[in-house]
Amino acid sequence: ICKLRRLLHQSWTDDLPLCQMCGVGTATNCVYGPDGKGTLSHPNEDGHLRFRGEDGCFLYGVFNGYDGSRVASFASQCLTAELLLGQLNSSHTDNDVRRILTQAFDVVEKSYFETIDDALAEKAHLSNYLPPHNENVPFHQLSPQSQKVQERLKELEREVSGGATAVVALILNSKLYIANVGTNRALLCKSSSDGQNQVQQIGRPHSTDNEDELQRLAALGVDSARVRQAGQIAGQSSTRRLGDYRVKFNYNEIDLLSAAKTRPIIAEPEIHGSQSLDSVTGFLLLMSEGLINALESAHGPEQANQEIVAMVAAELALQTSLETVSQSVVERVKRLHHDVYVSGRQRATYCSRHEDMTLLIRTLNYPLADGVLTPTQGGRIYPVSVPYSNSQSTSKTSVTLSLVMPSQNTLTNGTNTLDFYSLHIIALLCML
Repeated sequence: ICKLRRLLHQSWTDDLPLCQMCGVGTATNCVYGPDGKGTLSHPNEDGHLRFRGEDGCFLYGVFNGYDGSRVASFASQCLTAELLLGQLNSSHTDNDVRRILTQAFDVVEKSYFETIDDALAEKAHLSNYLPPHNENVPFHQLSPQSQKVQERLKELEREVSGGATAVVALILNSKLYIANVGTNRALLCKSSSDGQNQVQQIGRPHSTDNEDELQRLAALGVDSARVRQAGQIAGQSSTRRLGDYRVKFNYNEIDLLSAAKTRPIIAEPEIHGSQSLDSVTGFLLLMSEGLINALESAHGPEQANQEIVAMVAAELALQTSLETVSQSVVERVKRLHHDVYVSGRQRATYCSRHEDMTLLIRTLNYPLADGVLTPTQGGRIYPVSVPYSNSQSTSKTSVTLSLVMPSQNTLTNGTNTLDFYSLHIIALLCML
């Protein structure tokens, strides 16, 4: 399907309707100068999808691209074509859905590399025309022919380099499936029958500190202790990726991966689900690695999930548009990250820059501001505008939070429970 569509120069998603029950917020990467002003270091490389298919099928995804946006853009379009053009229907079992999701990622990976096959072949061919140790010779000392070859090789490298991580959510028959490749994150917040609001992180990131991934790499002959210590493989912390020909075809030339018996960095998704969404009230969050890292850099990783849920709940109580809710939360994280940097506080050294940020929110019977009630059936939202009071901060921005009173319902994350009032107080204290 992907190859046919590409040959016809058509968009794979033009005829599919967007889902109106979700919103997406984004922010571009930023590097701060000594004066606190930010500059863009590269064009936005993230991608996302949010489509409503037939037969009660919905598809959402957030893609974190790197070294260019090509892979993220390709994956978001091709994955949609592989899942929403008749492949899924309400008669499919959980095993069917998981199989179709896995096959879709495999097709996306193979189809992407088909698009750069010619460029990779040309790159390999031209490399044979360069003399040994050519990389140590200054450009101006090369022969005119070698200079042209070098320039073309750089063009080709820009064309073929890059990859992406992906987190994808599929809703079919009122059941939720999450497919993850890499280091993005999915959170599900829902009110249970006893009035508790449970926050669940679905799956773990495929990163260099994931024990299961380290064991997988060790079984292939990779020194997992070195991988953990390095923290990155070919410039990225992810152990599963889409694209990135370097770690797929040339991994034996990468020191950390050179001992691998077979391809160590894979694009196979880890699939979670299904989870029934019948009678569920709450929301689903898909977040790019850049958003997660920005929040964790500013406040530490311990309460990141609770903080982002508190921000979303607060904005849902204030806004009448999911697009506005999503963008407001992203802007809030961006301000927090910036203000920690300019404050000079302890975590300022972690906040000198942030990558592209994307947040997708899909509500599940959760009212917006005009509904005035929270999904806890009883707590009314009271917006509170709280200015930053840190004397070291140069920001005059205020942060709007909310207090849910007098609800006694709780938010559960692992073994910890917090009522909504306490949750927003924690978020408030972290921001001060």
